Amino acid sequence: MIYPIAFSVLVLALGIQAQSNSQTVIPILRYESDGPNVDGSYKWLYETGNQINAEEAGYVKNFGKGEGQEEQVANGKFSYKAPDGSIITLQYVADANGFQPKGDHLPTPPPIPPAIQKALDLLKNAPAKRSGGTGPYYG
Repeated sequence: MIYPIAFSVLVLALGIQAQSNSQTVIPILRYESDGPNVDGSYKWLYETGNQINAEEAGYVKNFGKGEGQEEQVANGKFSYKAPDGSIITLQYVADANGFQPKGDHLPTPPPIPPAIQKALDLLKNAPAKRSGGTGPYYG
């Protein structure tokens, strides 16, 4: 009789310990939402207890101009605390040109060497020529 009671106490203790090791619930401190509206516009934002902030606003560019001319545009930003303690912030635009992020943490290309830049400038300003032909090319 003592073994089933001891086993039950052990299972209960393990269950209590498992519950105490579960993930922490992060509270939502702020949440606002508007839309989607009839004109295609919307906006939302939220802020969490672990320093995550996000917001976005969108609209339809050329609303009512007809199919093929309308374009959904979204502007937004989000930030969060990195493992090193710094705050990472990313701003973006998403439109017909795709997703365009901006942030200090994003990698940037190295500068173009002066000789290469000079060659690019010469090519940009040079008149276009038709290959194999003579005279100017107007195409």
